[in-house]
Amino acid sequence: MEIFWFIFIMIVLAVFFILDGYDFGAGIIHLFFAKTEKDKKVIAKSAGLFWDSNEVWLVAGGGLLFMAFPTFYSSVFSGFYLPLIIVLWLIVFRAISLEFRNQFKFQMWKDIWDKAFGVSSLLLALFFGIALGNIIRGVNLGGVVNGVSTYEAHYFFLPLWDSSFSPLAESPGVIDWFTIIIGVITVVTLAIHGATWVILKTESSVNEKLKSVIFKLNITLLILTIFSLVVWNIINPNALDNYIKNPFFIIFPLLYFTGIGGLFYIKKLKKDIYAFVFSTLLILGGITASLASIFPVMLPSTNDVNESLTIYNTATSQYGLSVAMYWGILGGILLFVYMIVQKKLMGGKIDDMDYGH
Repeated sequence: MEIFWFIFIMIVLAVFFILDGYDFGAGIIHLFFAKTEKDKKVIAKSAGLFWDSNEVWLVAGGGLLFMAFPTFYSSVFSGFYLPLIIVLWLIVFRAISLEFRNQFKFQMWKDIWDKAFGVSSLLLALFFGIALGNIIRGVNLGGVVNGVSTYEAHYFFLPLWDSSFSPLAESPGVIDWFTIIIGVITVVTLAIHGATWVILKTESSVNEKLKSVIFKLNITLLILTIFSLVVWNIINPNALDNYIKNPFFIIFPLLYFTGIGGLFYIKKLKKDIYAFVFSTLLILGGITASLASIFPVMLPSTNDVNESLTIYNTATSQYGLSVAMYWGILGGILLFVYMIVQKKLMGGKIDDMDYGH
């Protein structure tokens, strides 16, 4: 049952990052490439028409995590309290910037909310990447100092950064040079994903330019990926053990590199949907490959005193998991139906669709 719920929750969260990921990416594209008023409106609309329905998946993922793995939920939400509050405020600013932009016709008013939309989208991508970096790097569970836990074994607290700024510190912070690398990779990935979405859904004047941007960002992403793999194996010499023990896990990094490979042909692809599929594979492959490398661990411990949090020692009772399975499946079906209907209603180019505000 633990494996079922882990896979189910990871699917829900992966769908969130694929769907809301193009919203974040559209914001990044809006920040750097939308110059005319027409482009600013249509690129913002490509996110604005979808963001609220996409974030339903984040709420669902959080609720399912609380139900199935309450110990992990309580540990992570208390330990990452400060960065989670920052993420919450960024989500708020991104939403209100989309809703407030066209309330008044003053140019300064529009410029303020345009910047708020772009900057909050970029920082959200960065912080979600940093969060993934923390998950695979691990934390000082139990707050061990000189070999002694200062509080319960499954709890931890992280400052935003440690004075050493190193992932190898006894008590690393949320932000260090390794998590920054993963954060930058996430920003580049979501910028690519957002660009393919803008090309797919709009007739923006920058669409042709975005194809060249995607090609260049893809080269950057490949270099950063190789660099991060080298660094990760230095930080954790056992990083690839799971792939040796479970050879079928190789499918996950293959998805990621298929996405990278396909996007090198961005200028030759005959249909815009193909580029979006490849950028989707980037996100799906990146998340699954990262989690597969530590499975069944959900949060590694950086000390030898307290054991890592796994799907087994953080799960609720077997009875709770089994009873919830039926409701979880029903809820999952409703979520997918909701997504399909919404995407059908918003099918095609959205340039002439009314946002409404």
